Formats: sequence, structure tokens, C-alpha cells
Amino acid sequence: MNLNEFTIENAHEGLKKKEFSSEDLTKSCLEHIEKVDKNINAFITILKKEALDSAREIDKKKDFKNYLAGIPLAIKDNMSILGVRTTAGSRILENFYATYDATAVKKLKEAGAIFLGKANMDEFACGSSNETSYYGPVKNPHDLERVPGGSSGGSTAAVAANECIAALGSDTGGSIRQPASLCGIVGLKPTYGRVSRYGLLAMASSLDQIGPLTKTVKDSAILFQTIAGQDLMDSTTTPSNSPFVRGRKSDFPLLIKEGVGEVDGFLSEIEKDIRGLKIGVPKEYFSAEMEGLDKEVRKRIEEAIKKLEKLGAEIDDTISLPHSPYALAVYYVLMPSELSSNLERFDGVKYGYSNRSGKTLLDNYMDTRGEGFGAEIRRRIMLGTYALSAGYYDAYYKKALKVRTLVLQDFLKAFERVDCIVSPTSPTVAFKLGEKINDPLSMYLGDVYTVSANIAGIPAISIPCGMAKPKDGKTPLPVGLQIMGKHFDEATILRVARNFES
Repeated sequence: MNLNEFTIENAHEGLKKKEFSSEDLTKSCLEHIEKVDKNINAFITILKKEALDSAREIDKKKDFKNYLAGIPLAIKDNMSILGVRTTAGSRILENFYATYDATAVKKLKEAGAIFLGKANMDEFACGSSNETSYYGPVKNPHDLERVPGGSSGGSTAAVAANECIAALGSDTGGSIRQPASLCGIVGLKPTYGRVSRYGLLAMASSLDQIGPLTKTVKDSAILFQTIAGQDLMDSTTTPSNSPFVRGRKSDFPLLIKEGVGEVDGFLSEIEKDIRGLKIGVPKEYFSAEMEGLDKEVRKRIEEAIKKLEKLGAEIDDTISLPHSPYALAVYYVLMPSELSSNLERFDGVKYGYSNRSGKTLLDNYMDTRGEGFGAEIRRRIMLGTYALSAGYYDAYYKKALKVRTLVLQDFLKAFERVDCIVSPTSPTVAFKLGEKINDPLSMYLGDVYTVSANIAGIPAISIPCGMAKPKDGKTPLPVGLQIMGKHFDEATILRVARNFES
């Protein structure tokens, strides 16, 4: 096994036992990037010198108590790293260098993590295929003619192709879970407010959440615990009443170890069996109203549910989420509205790409934004601006907010009966590059199972649950099982995922 193929867990053990150095581990990843990334295009910026320098510094300290000390990671290119180019996959930020660290990045630095580079992504996280990036599409490591999913396609493909040990992505409507499903890895979207968004280039502020992309569930738990917690720089973060919130006193009897702390207590919790846990299967998720569920994908999900039952969980297939069929419509009103507001700042005056050849200030605005933003961004800005405009605000945006509340209430009611809810992550396996790029509605339907978790603000994870043949090919491709949980109860969904994985 090459070092770049290691998980966080076994790389950490190897570093502690001095079987190899952080520099060896980092070099292995960088060499693999050089070998394969010309075909996959997972990275926009590679930090070769910085990564090796950081690895050597970690090796000098010889302190590998922390799980992430000396571990090479990829960071989605919408998170700020001080002094590093941060483009959000867009031309408009082609030459923008971040002036501070995102809180999640800062916590990883404090833990001793190594940053290999900034991962490719759909422009400003708008897309489900990673084809809207100004820096070219990312390709699925399982089949280079297919998409990896989006918008965190670069981070996901980098993990799946063993170009890094793990990565960070962001999830607004499924942008961690959907690519994790299509590439056959683990993707966790934490509860809204669980991880600080400070330093994350905003897409839709009430939906965005940073989360881990990893090779195993345990790795996901390790990364999650490192970046989670309240942040005074982000007023939407919360300490919550959960015992597993980094940075606050807990009444849970954690297994404290020097240099590791709460993470060990959390890992012990997710190792428990799932006998007696109640798992809900919403009837709406397998109905005709949820469009496009592939037969082979459905079969893998049904097999996974049976496996969970064999592991001792109680399956309840009578729960209902009656407003789920409307979640996608709600998402595609709220998200473009918030996006159009958040992207107003990119006017070519303060920073970023600028075209100042026009005769008037308005000409300069129009030229800068028309050339700096891609077609999908312009489409969503127009949708959002329309929904927020006078005369349409009540009809679209306000009504969407009301239905959002109904979607949330459905989940709260269901969680009175069950501990978590399972569903497909994506209705299909990875589709071919170019297949849906000119059909936005078909592309948007790929988020049908994931957007509800963002709308309700609940945690959700996607884990591999088998392979299925695509309708247009013979080679089987990964299928993802989605597990959704109660607010701030990442421990339960990770526990169910860990049991299934084991």
C-alpha cells in the first residue's frame, strides 16, 4: 500500500510509531497528484513548497498526539487560506489572494494538518457536476468520461483518487454528499451552525455548511470534531446542548487523552452498536413524486436498509415527510435569492476581475460581471433577483420561506418516532460529462434527496453502499446511502454509518 492511500487513522498510527515521516506522506501525495491530476483536474492551486515546508516543521516537533498532525489535506477553493489564491472556481477571483484564514482552516492549522492545495469546484459552488468551474471540469476517478458530482467535485475526486488523505468541502444543497455518493467515499454535512462559515465565500448563507470528505466514517468523525464548535466570528454558530461540541465544557464522560481530548470520546460513541436504534424510511422518497430514482440505485438502497436491520436496528417504513417533494422548488427559490445578494459585492471596483473599458460606471459593472461570471452564475443571479424584486417577493421568496418551515416541521415530527432517517443520496450513479450541462432542470433534479437536509438544517452523511451499472454503460459505479439525523446529533448518524461500514 502506498502512503497516499492511507486513511487519517492509519497514517496517524504510522506517524506515531515513526514508520514514516510527515514529509514522506506529503511527498507520496504530491507525487501522485503530479502523476494523475492532469487527467482528473481535481486541483486549481497546488501548494507543493508550502506543504513540504509544513511537513518538515511537523517532523521536527515530533509531536503526533493529535490525529491530524502531519496529515496532508485538500481544501475546497471557496475557503480562505492566508496568502493563498482563493478563486471559488470563478474568473472574477482569478487573482485574489486571501488575507486571512477561514476558521475551519485555522483549526486544522492548529491541529498540525498539511495543505496540499485548493481543490477545483463548480463556480461559487453552483452546480452538481463540477462542470461550471472556470478552470475546467473535474473527472470522476472511477470513469474519466463521467462527472464526480458537485460542487465539491475537486475535493471528492482528490480523496477518491488518493491524491490526498482527506479533504474539506462545503454543502449548500448536497455539494458534499452528492459527489461523495458518485465517487464512492464518505461525505458529512454537519448541522447548520455546527461549523463556522467565517472565511467561506458565501453562496447561500442560510444553507451553506463546511464538512469533511474522507475515505472512512472514522476519518470523517476525526475531521468533524476538529473543525466543529462555536466561533465569535460567525454569529450563526452555536454551542448547542450536544456533549460533542469542541471548545466547551461537557457533562458527557469523555475519554480524555493529552493532545487528543474530546475526539476520543466521540470516536468511542460512534463505535457502539445500533441494536435498538429506530431508523425511518420515508415513503415519499421511494414514490413517483421523487423523480428519476434509478432501479439499480433503489435496489442497492433497499439492500442497505436490510443490512441495517440485520445489525439490530428497527426499521420504520411508515414515517412520512409529506412536504419533501416541494423541497427542491423551495431550494431553487431561496438559494438563487441569497446568491444574488451575496454576489453583489463582485463589481470590479473593490477587488477581483475588472473590465474598465466602458464609457460609464454602469458599462464597467455590466462588462465585469458579464465576463467574470459564467453562464450558470448569471442564470442563478437573474432567478434570485427576480424572486426578490418588488411584486414577486411575496409570491416566491416569502412563500418559499413558509414551505421551508413545513419541511422542517416534517422532520421534527418524524424524529419523535425515529433516531435517524435513510434515503438514497443521489437518484442515479455518475452521469457522463456534458450530458446535463445544457439541461439545467435535469441537473437540478440530481439534488432531490439532499436539499431537504439543508433546508431543515439537520446533519446528514453519505456512505458507499455498493455499485450499480449505469443505463449507458457496463462498468458498475458507486451508490451512496444517505443517513439524516436530529439537529446536533452527528454522533448517531456517524454511529449508524460506522456500523454499516464495518
